[in-house]
Amino acid sequence: MGRLDGKVAIVTGAARGQGEAEARLFVNEGAKVVLGDVLDDLGKAVADDLGDNAVYAHLDVSEEDDWRQALAAAESFGPLNVLVNNAAIIRPAAIVDTTLADYMSVISVNQVGCFLGIRNAVEPMTGAGGGSIINISSIDGLGSKNGLISYSASKFAIRGMTKSAALELGQHGIRVNSIHPGGVNTAMGNPAGDDSIAPAFVRLPIARIGEPIEIAYMALFLASDEASYCTGAEFVVDGGWTCGDLEPGLPGLASSRPGYGYTA
Repeated sequence: MGRLDGKVAIVTGAARGQGEAEARLFVNEGAKVVLGDVLDDLGKAVADDLGDNAVYAHLDVSEEDDWRQALAAAESFGPLNVLVNNAAIIRPAAIVDTTLADYMSVISVNQVGCFLGIRNAVEPMTGAGGGSIINISSIDGLGSKNGLISYSASKFAIRGMTKSAALELGQHGIRVNSIHPGGVNTAMGNPAGDDSIAPAFVRLPIARIGEPIEIAYMALFLASDEASYCTGAEFVVDGGWTCGDLEPGLPGLASSRPGYGYTA
């Protein structure tokens, strides 16, 4: 028995990285999954590799027509039970260097795309007797960093939309939650694709970058009936990034800790 046996899911941004990990895990746990993305060749290859329980649909999450096509693909499997709003882009820049076009491109995908996903899921999930919507925010939707004006704005918005949707949709049996990953080893989180990013994680309690599968397991929990009493909540998966910093000048830090050279 898989944890998602009998469920039908849509995962956006599923051609690679975190979305791919979520789609693969969901299929392994018994779900039938529509993989949505704009990277058609990559997405089709992942869906083909997953077999009969997966199908790819071209899905620009900012386009309503694409959502209709993705929903039709899901209906071919059965009633929609799960939506993971995972697709996102990032355009780091100082505020003074951020054009309106660049800002709106991020808002269009990350924020509007999430809104359209939520709105389009309401009718089929209500008809199915309920469901689970999982919105991928970020620790940059809890705090922020310099250079992330558009990205952080969109991820904060996802937090608010999640809570508003949870309040409205609970009466229809639809749960809505947000996941807040820290740094994740994907094309977005580690564009260099090597260990050059490692110093950024030295002060974390779990001193390494996260792996996509670790976020996928949180999505699996929220998609499953195990999370039946969870809605409107924020689930942080960040290796302890948001809990504070390890300080080399204070006690309690092992002398063997990499990157510090501190002797307790």
